[in-house]
Amino acid sequence: MQNHRFLGPGPQISFSGLQKLFGLFFFFCALSVNVSASTIQPETNKGSCQYLGKYFPKLKEEGEPVVLNSPFPKLHNRVFFSLHYNLSWHKNDSENIVPETGNSSRMWTKDDALWIVPTFLEDAGTYICTFRNESYCATMSVELKLFKKTEVSLQYISYRQTLISSGAGHLVCPEISYFIQDKNNMEIKWYKDSVLLDQSNKKFSILKGSIYCLINNVTLDNSGYYTCELPFVYEGVKYNITRHVKLQVIKKKEETMPVIIEPNKTVLTSLGSKLIIPCKAFFGLGSRSTMLLWWTANNTFVNNVYKEGRVKEGQHLEYSENNKSYIEVPLIFDSVEKKDLNTEFICTAKNGLGYQTLQARVKEESTFSWGVAMAPLSLILLVFVGIWIHRSWKQSPGKVCTTRKSKIIGQECQPSTPY
Repeated sequence: MQNHRFLGPGPQISFSGLQKLFGLFFFFCALSVNVSASTIQPETNKGSCQYLGKYFPKLKEEGEPVVLNSPFPKLHNRVFFSLHYNLSWHKNDSENIVPETGNSSRMWTKDDALWIVPTFLEDAGTYICTFRNESYCATMSVELKLFKKTEVSLQYISYRQTLISSGAGHLVCPEISYFIQDKNNMEIKWYKDSVLLDQSNKKFSILKGSIYCLINNVTLDNSGYYTCELPFVYEGVKYNITRHVKLQVIKKKEETMPVIIEPNKTVLTSLGSKLIIPCKAFFGLGSRSTMLLWWTANNTFVNNVYKEGRVKEGQHLEYSENNKSYIEVPLIFDSVEKKDLNTEFICTAKNGLGYQTLQARVKEESTFSWGVAMAPLSLILLVFVGIWIHRSWKQSPGKVCTTRKSKIIGQECQPSTPY
């Protein structure tokens, strides 16, 4: 059969020749993969591993199953590490590598984690985790401390959690994901100070299939030690996975809606003059970290409208009076211009509960003069006073009596018009 050829201006290559070249290429690729895989053995390059330090110590109770997580949680995802790696565990005082199966020993590795089921006091110590690939080797150590149940100190092995009073909250049963065998039918028992919390207690709600314990109304009395207990069965033997939680309840800080006390809605000034409009807000007894106070001009931040800085916010001042919190922020005009009269300035106060706004309008002060306005009124008043005096003087004559004794006797004095 005639071989098909690729025709072209250069040398002609047969199709069978290309098949041979591709075959050689795949052979060398497979050979290189086998060689690299053979180099990823835990027994090689023991002296060239880089020690990266200690991982967080594990404090557990004797007799319970323990899982030591890999101290390299993010190392596997780095690009410069290949997908082919080896992760091994061994105890510091032993060179024996922990096997990858749980059938023949109490210790085995699974998904890069070290399992010990159950634990004895002699299992306490330092465990070395070694990571290797074709070009890198690193080790980290994890210390395991075990306590007898009769000598266990809750202060050292408890997990700390915090809740805020005056509201609902929940506790979490920590580090039990490895031991959950049936999530739908999982039942965790919760204890407070060694007393079982059952469903009849309206204060606590324990949901089936959940790792949470809901506290309906958190109060300061709920502080203390809690214990969650999860059953775990291995090779027909039932174990209890217990975790202790130390709950600290923090009193919720009281907050009130902010109230803006200043500025006035209308501010009178004259063009070209310097002006300061204070904005003062009352925030009650709330936390200062949640208080905000600022100015806007036409619904935009002041520094965005007046980029040249002619109008700007002053320094924020926070202070307390009679245990009540206030914030004051002035709006400063270097010189008032006519366009400021048509600008809407708004001061806004905000905290965790809400906010309040107050608008301030700048208006030009009127040049009205009382002296000029009173001049015509004074003239009119003088005219009326003169007329009144004249009429009063004309209608008020004196009394003149004759000196004759003959005319006075038995007669009244008659009015006489003065000269």
